[in-house]
Amino acid sequence: MTPLSQKEIESHLESLEGWSYNEDAIHTTLEFNDFKDAFSAMTRIAFEAEAQQHHPNWFNVYNTLEISLSTHDAGGVTEKDFKMAKTIESIVSEN
Repeated sequence: MTPLSQKEIESHLESLEGWSYNEDAIHTTLEFNDFKDAFSAMTRIAFEAEAQQHHPNWFNVYNTLEISLSTHDAGGVTEKDFKMAKTIESIVSEN
């Protein structure tokens, strides 16, 4: 899998609200009502990440979840990252 160019990444980001690109990854921060809601979303994301064989780097404190996506084997952001980001957006929008 080949990393996307800066221009391709910026184009993909136009369809993802709240995501940004830096340090060879795309990032977002999500806020939930409470820890239970954050953990529920993380669990649902974990099942999808396993199904896609693409696991996010994430950090959770109480109701906040920070997510970073990068295809480490490719050395940057690929289509795989945007597929996972769209899956995350779908899961979060259902809550």
